[in-house]
Amino acid sequence: MEGARQVRIGTAGWSYKDWEGVFYPPGMQRRKEHPLEYLAQCFDMVEINTSFYGHIKPELAKLWTRKAEAANPAFLFTAKLHRSFTHSPLAVMEPTSAATIKPNDEDERLAREGLDALASEGKLGALLIQFPVSYKNTSLNREYLENLLRQFIEYPRVVEVRHASWNNPETLQYFEEKHVAFCNIDQPLIGRSLAPTEHVTSPVGYVRLHGRNYDQWFEAEKGEDRYNYLYSEPELAGWKDKIERMAHQAEVTYVVTNNHFEAKAGVNALQLKHMLTGERVKAPAALLQNYPELKNIADALPEGEPNLPLLA
Repeated sequence: MEGARQVRIGTAGWSYKDWEGVFYPPGMQRRKEHPLEYLAQCFDMVEINTSFYGHIKPELAKLWTRKAEAANPAFLFTAKLHRSFTHSPLAVMEPTSAATIKPNDEDERLAREGLDALASEGKLGALLIQFPVSYKNTSLNREYLENLLRQFIEYPRVVEVRHASWNNPETLQYFEEKHVAFCNIDQPLIGRSLAPTEHVTSPVGYVRLHGRNYDQWFEAEKGEDRYNYLYSEPELAGWKDKIERMAHQAEVTYVVTNNHFEAKAGVNALQLKHMLTGERVKAPAALLQNYPELKNIADALPEGEPNLPLLA
């Protein structure tokens, strides 16, 4: 994964209560250690997903970059755009479309503050603009998307659309003309949801693996239940081939695992990293204890020394 055409692998987010004692050591918060000090030793990127729910505070962005860089100077962040730009305020009750999305000037100001704080440190790899499956390929929605892409033109932009109506030559050509990356996703195929693709429409390639939890994707009692899915090695092997083909076209390809329930995203990200590099990887000791199958491909990080440089 070295060289001009690189693949960066990481998880969607890092701050989950159910990762304590599973990915991170027990009592980490009590010892005032930061999760990124561990995560950055295992991966070279992470996707910020809290920015979807609340704008990134610049002082937090500076803290994150400082903690991650101490463990891995090459570490990068990608960040989700705030939901005010991509989802109806009543998204759980009504479909999202250009007519129902209602960002305001304050949303733009706050979004830029956080993104600029990352970019000024040279740590912003890409901005992810994620729409729900109800956001279909209509003329009104295409017009809104064009205005949104222009609004955030200074950042490397990635667009995630989940409805199959966007998977056509016209959309891909438009993204290429605008130098915008198409987000290739793995999700339960329900109705006209987007099937796995391997499109590269800009210097950035992007992949997000959401899991295939069909039973609870729309019916989950708790939001995190839909991400309770561990990819099998054969399932990951299919994505390995896609990622390798994408990496031949893109300058950098980001691969993000979003099946975060009980740190399964960390497991699958490490497995993919091993598949793509052919080398053993580093994993937190807690993760190896909870997922002993990783011991075939991973060695434990040194305990009690979260600021060691990245070893693999």
